Amino acid sequence: KEKLITPRCRPGDAIVISKGPAIETTGLMSAYFPKFLEEKYGKGFVKKAQDVYYQMSTVKDALIAAKAGGVTAMHDATECGIFGGLYEMAMHSDVGMDIYLEKIVLQDEVKKTCECFDIDPYKAISEGTLLATVSKIKAKDVVKALNDESIPASIAGEVTSKKQGICVIEKDRKYKLEHPKIDPFWGKFEEYLKK
Repeated sequence: KEKLITPRCRPGDAIVISKGPAIETTGLMSAYFPKFLEEKYGKGFVKKAQDVYYQMSTVKDALIAAKAGGVTAMHDATECGIFGGLYEMAMHSDVGMDIYLEKIVLQDEVKKTCECFDIDPYKAISEGTLLATVSKIKAKDVVKALNDESIPASIAGEVTSKKQGICVIEKDRKYKLEHPKIDPFWGKFEEYLKK
């Protein structure tokens, strides 16, 4: 009980993301529809994409992050992915966020699988991706602790004041983040079931 983290993001906190987007999307699409990936990238790639399925838990990530210290809130990026999860965290805590898209880890298998099935990885179901806000002075320690356990992670943004809004910074473009509402995974999964 004394180690319980009461989830509340605070302005000034860093945003740490483990494994990157679309973990569950990649695991499931590659398991159910391997022939489409094989046609595009070859048999060896399919096996790598299917192995992403085994990353679908945040338990280890969360325990490592909590032990490293400074964590103020955590969330598993399930329905509507990283964008949905970060939006929910910000709304719950009454804060804004600056999310740097290019600083988010993007595994090659995820990138190519999402391209193959035309899915936005940042809005797609991603059980296994840990979203955490961490005090700025401990953020690098949390990332290092995750990396030391072979879990890719990065500092991908910062918590700001509510009046600044929830924003995504992509190259030279900054735009307000809206909740995706509909996860693109489900429509694509249904579409490819029919194929």
